[in-house]
Amino acid sequence: MHKTVVIICDGRFPKSDYPRYLIRCADFVICCDGALQKFIRNSEAIFGEKKLPDVVVGDMDSLPQSLRKRHSDIIVQIDEQEHNDQTKAFRWAIENIKDISQIYILGATGEREDHTIGNISLLMEYARTYDLEGMGINVEMVSDHATIFAITDTFEMDCGEGRRISIFSPDNSLRICSEGLEWPTDGVVFDNWWKATLNRASQDHIKLTFSHRSIALIMMN
Repeated sequence: MHKTVVIICDGRFPKSDYPRYLIRCADFVICCDGALQKFIRNSEAIFGEKKLPDVVVGDMDSLPQSLRKRHSDIIVQIDEQEHNDQTKAFRWAIENIKDISQIYILGATGEREDHTIGNISLLMEYARTYDLEGMGINVEMVSDHATIFAITDTFEMDCGEGRRISIFSPDNSLRICSEGLEWPTDGVVFDNWWKATLNRASQDHIKLTFSHRSIALIMMN
């Protein structure tokens, strides 16, 4: 059985229907540290009753001691500070949950801008660190406003005509030839974040052809 995992970070808890639907339908829910409090507050609106996540992962620096004691049976405390709680939760899921086919990361944006940028960029780190395609795992970050995911090579998808699409890459040697975008990216040099943003699909199907295997982020609104 293929499993869907939702990781909820301690940013802005989603308010719109789609990310809340993802929480409701998930096979396994992980809260990052202080996100437990937001999950508990919103669980009745999502599920129709008060619920807890399956596990809480992090260094527990933003979770009150009272909640740590009350829910100690679902807490996995990881004290090392080299990685943030989102990454700790992601690694815990990969290492401990079998048959994952989909990971959605929610609540990773919308509060501190530095956390938002860092959390989004980590999608590229996960794609570089793990053979997610070989493992059969799709990873998406979903907020009330966007869906974001990393790609490592030539990519095509049906996204719907008119869909707003932005492309980011830290590799200024990468060239991406596009089909199905209103403004072609063929000549874009990825030497700043804005260079391939605010584009739009001119047809239902788009294709992005990489000049070489690398890394990029796709943000769709």
